[in-house]
Amino acid sequence: MTGMKLTTRAIGSGLLIVLGSLVAPTSAKVEAPEVRVAVIVLPPLVMEQNGSLSGFSVDLWNAIAKRLKVETSYQVLPDGSALENAMRSKTADLTPTMFITSARNADFDFSYPILDVGLRIMVRETGATMETPTPLKDMIRLLFSRTTLEWFGVALLLALIPAHLVWLLERRRQNGVVSNRNYFPGIFEASFWVLATLTLQAEGMPRQWAARALSILWMFAGVVFVASYTARLTTTLTVEGIRGSIEGPDDLAGKPVATLATSVAADYLRGQKAQVKEFASDEMFKALLDKKVDAVVAPSLLLAYYAAHDGKGRVKLVGPVFNSMPVAMEVQLESPLRKKIDSALIALRENGTYQQIYNKWFGAP
Repeated sequence: MTGMKLTTRAIGSGLLIVLGSLVAPTSAKVEAPEVRVAVIVLPPLVMEQNGSLSGFSVDLWNAIAKRLKVETSYQVLPDGSALENAMRSKTADLTPTMFITSARNADFDFSYPILDVGLRIMVRETGATMETPTPLKDMIRLLFSRTTLEWFGVALLLALIPAHLVWLLERRRQNGVVSNRNYFPGIFEASFWVLATLTLQAEGMPRQWAARALSILWMFAGVVFVASYTARLTTTLTVEGIRGSIEGPDDLAGKPVATLATSVAADYLRGQKAQVKEFASDEMFKALLDKKVDAVVAPSLLLAYYAAHDGKGRVKLVGPVFNSMPVAMEVQLESPLRKKIDSALIALRENGTYQQIYNKWFGAP
């Protein structure tokens, strides 16, 4: 009997251990996996106030994280360079708002697009329709303007044919407008006379009758040329005075322009031959207001938000939206998060959550 009791106790103890091992995991609290999200402050996409984050990208990711049942650890970084370093060093699992480019697509994976965003130009609000006249500045601008260079090129081209005719007709004449019979430097003398005639400053008349007839016609052409040139320059000055020096992407070449560091806009501006100045978001707006740059080029949503809030009355948007590209959530290459995020995005669009978040930050379409 004693042996049976011991055997029964042993079996009972064993069952308790087995049951305990089965029950323990189910009773223990299972922690949700954590996702490290790197962001930079870019209103209205990401905003920070009193240590709390908000904005379109934050709200959208929080809705996705809730659906995926994951915890979020946010990393607020100072600029685009730090954001890129965090993703490349794999200290961050994703960043919620990034332009999709071929270069980035080779190193990272992207979710379905969450926005389609183009670039736009912001300049200072002058508060006047016309600039204050500055005669000396205007004269220098005219002398070295593209219009002057174009017309000077046309004048040189138009002068080649009559210069050769004058040289052929006058090179054998005594006291003619061409004193040297040789092509060089005779052609230079003829060219000088032709250009002087074109600007109504001719000295002397040719001796040969055909050359004289040509000179009369050329003087008439000179009157038309000078009148047209003057009208074109006057129009150019007037238009620039009314509209300002930057009205669209074609006006950016050679101008100091601020944009976000290591951004798609910075690459675009370099292609436009602009003087690119890269800043964090707040600093690029300050550079514009402090007149350190002539314009800011950045995603249109960012500029529109700033113009309607902190920059109201001090800045304005000019020109159309250009260089539109899709924006998505960037994750590590071959990350299992991508498919989960895509599924969550589809569900949020279907149940109207995405549209509610969009309308909250950008207004109803």
